[in-house]
Amino acid sequence: MYTQLQFRDSDRPPVTLGTLSRMKAQGEKIACLTCYDASFAVLTDAADVDVVLVGDSLGMVIQGRDTTVPVTMDHMVYHCAAVARGVHRPLLMADLPFMSYPTRERALENAVRLMQDGGAQMIKLESGGGQVEIVEFLANHDIAVCAHLGLKPQSVHKTGGFRVQGRQEEAAQRMVGDAKRLESAGADVVLLECIPAALGRTITEALAVPVIGIGAGPDTDGQILVLYDILDITTGRKPRFVRNFIAGAGDNLEAIKRYVAAVRERDYPAPEHCF
Repeated sequence: MYTQLQFRDSDRPPVTLGTLSRMKAQGEKIACLTCYDASFAVLTDAADVDVVLVGDSLGMVIQGRDTTVPVTMDHMVYHCAAVARGVHRPLLMADLPFMSYPTRERALENAVRLMQDGGAQMIKLESGGGQVEIVEFLANHDIAVCAHLGLKPQSVHKTGGFRVQGRQEEAAQRMVGDAKRLESAGADVVLLECIPAALGRTITEALAVPVIGIGAGPDTDGQILVLYDILDITTGRKPRFVRNFIAGAGDNLEAIKRYVAAVRERDYPAPEHCF
């Protein structure tokens, strides 16, 4: 009945925010993956992935959309609940989709849906200076929050597409400032997407909370990739930061284990995966 207590002293205790904080303090890399269904969720658990994200990237990966914008709360709750049934050890994080958090009250309502109906343990939202108040409001209601900076897929129509962010000095300094404000507001984790490696290192060193990167260089506290990308399921052109881990692997589980090992042993990302 008391799952957290039952497995606390096992050789595979559930990952918590305390686990992630300890890993950052001790310099242990955090291995994260996105996942959208129960079958793959079981494999991420067996491979000892630390954090599993049910991302609104499912709009492109699963639904075949051009962007994440059409993804709804119903979609997110459905997929999160499916993944929750397959994971035990990883911390389960889920995205708040486009326009599901325009106000503090709506953000809280939808975060509660993801947690109560979807089984999420942490909520991620695409952030910036404008979301500080929302992050603080959620944190004050004891909701674990991951703030997402850099390339924000929900904003591609505003930013002009899927482009590397923070190349200019002014934009880089603004991102560092936003990261610090979000941490002060109560963000428990910060995710950085598609930014120069040097900026990823600067933000990671500036924050006390764990920083996860995707296309943000090798010096963040952890890495995250889309599961379908590392298994070479995704068709067409892939982002520069993607690495195929299924090549040479015997099966999907071995490929995921190879990804986890590469992150922890600092073999991924290599220079060719960075900006």
